[in-house]
Amino acid sequence: MVGTAVAIPLRLVPTASTPAGVAALQGVNAVPAAFETLTAGEGATLKAIVARLIPTDGNGPGATEARAAEYIDRALGGALASSREAYRTGLAALDAYSRSSRAASFAQLPGAEQDAVLRELETDTAAGFAGSAIFFNLLLTHTIQGTFGDPYYGGNANFVGWDLIGYPGVRLAVAAADQRLDARPVPTHQSAYDLTMFSKKKPARARLGAGDHDHAG
Repeated sequence: MVGTAVAIPLRLVPTASTPAGVAALQGVNAVPAAFETLTAGEGATLKAIVARLIPTDGNGPGATEARAAEYIDRALGGALASSREAYRTGLAALDAYSRSSRAASFAQLPGAEQDAVLRELETDTAAGFAGSAIFFNLLLTHTIQGTFGDPYYGGNANFVGWDLIGYPGVRLAVAAADQRLDARPVPTHQSAYDLTMFSKKKPARARLGAGDHDHAG
């Protein structure tokens, strides 16, 4: 990988998203969810990071609208709990590097400077940040999960990730028209767990609505 926004080749897939559609999704997600595992400062840094890794642009909404940062925050209190310390130290080191190299916290930098910082992490050239490439890859992996995973797990809000890459969702029957190479299947906008053939057992930290603190495994 040589950069941040270009590190996700799936963004090259055409979508039906429009500027008006992006604005509408931003309106739906306008009320920020409170962080449950990360501190407010860590959360602000993480939200700024995911917004650059999979940005909102002409292709459509990105990690911000998918609420990837909120997915990561919730998962760090459950399925990704083993990564909590890596986030604590990594986010602190990233902000410290940003302040020492750019005289501002990461969240306060303009987009182009944020991209430059992330590129330096990715290439392990961030002075004083040992293991920055490892942390970058962790961030990227979890941002992809939160943007493109099944919404049941708390990310991919409003199915924006699936719409971005043209994935129509789970289909139990495929019509002849759907098999045409020039066909664009109509999205079902259903979680796999909405189908009776899949287990209804709630995974840890899934379906993360307001007041939902079910830790069933």
